[in-house]
Amino acid sequence: MAVIDREVETALDTTRDRHGRTIYHHAAAAARARRNQAVTQAYATYLAPHADELLDAAHRALDELPPARHTTGWRTLLDSLATSHTEIMRVLNRPAAPGSTAEREQHTTVWPHLASWADHSYIATDLAGQRHQPKAPLTGEEQQMWTERAQAAQRRGELDLIESWYAADGRPITLAYLVEDDTSTVIALAGDPDAPGWQVIGHYRNEYEAGQALPPAVPPGVLRPDVSRFNRPEPAPEVSLQELLRDVVEARAAGDVSEALLTATQHGHDAGPMVRLEELLDTAGQFAHALETVQGRQIAARLAALGRQVDFLTREVHEAAEDLGATVAVLPPHRTPRPRIRPRPALDTTPPSAPSRTPAPTRHR
Repeated sequence: MAVIDREVETALDTTRDRHGRTIYHHAAAAARARRNQAVTQAYATYLAPHADELLDAAHRALDELPPARHTTGWRTLLDSLATSHTEIMRVLNRPAAPGSTAEREQHTTVWPHLASWADHSYIATDLAGQRHQPKAPLTGEEQQMWTERAQAAQRRGELDLIESWYAADGRPITLAYLVEDDTSTVIALAGDPDAPGWQVIGHYRNEYEAGQALPPAVPPGVLRPDVSRFNRPEPAPEVSLQELLRDVVEARAAGDVSEALLTATQHGHDAGPMVRLEELLDTAGQFAHALETVQGRQIAARLAALGRQVDFLTREVHEAAEDLGATVAVLPPHRTPRPRIRPRPALDTTPPSAPSRTPAPTRHR
């Protein structure tokens, strides 16, 4: 699906102008029709024979997991995938004539279900492949000792975090190097390393051993639950900063530069780059806050402050652009262009003779 999606996006790029607006609608519709047909055929070949078995295995694995905040959402996703599989099979079992309008309509109708499988089937695949390999935990005394050693290293700045993931029971787990006297030990922490209450749950010779002993990672979450990688909306038109900079460099009148700045600061569907930057900071702040960690909340606050600064700067630039446009001025004519081509001498022109070389005076000692 990812390969097909990249090919279609490349084809759709050729149907848009430089600002992202679709101008060749017939070619865009044809590209999407080819995508729908290719994905339907791929599903029929690779997924249709195994989808029921995959969903059954995922449901069995989910039933064995301990209760957690994400299990209800996963169960809902599995039910949705089952519904989509039924709709896809209805089309596959009663296909319309190849190349007909009815076939294109079938593929268009089933496309949202195919996109749902492309977006969410990793949940079913991960659940079906979950391995449960319990490892004897540390004793209470060992856990307290290792936790105190790790906390001391953190205060010294010698607890180096490596990676983190969530276990099936919802616990955040972080691997770290515990550095003591120029030696390092791989340890695993349960909880937020920047908040009180985290504990060491294991120590290992290397990262591979830790990965074999610790609970496996489950798929991370998403920032917004209704976003689809494979069913994106039509992109909004936008003018790049590079193009606006070029407009300013090539401008002759203040109004042209004013227009470039106003474009950079405009709001709405075709918002300018400065407004998009503010949106980027706001969305990144939402992501940082959604991490539900101490560091995440702190970074979210920083990004929110930066967003407010960008908003203030955008308004200032907008006002300056309006003032510049009101000057009704042009560049003075003495700012002449530099010639890129130098005139050549005429063919019948005798080149100037080289200056005669006078002998150097003789020096007498």
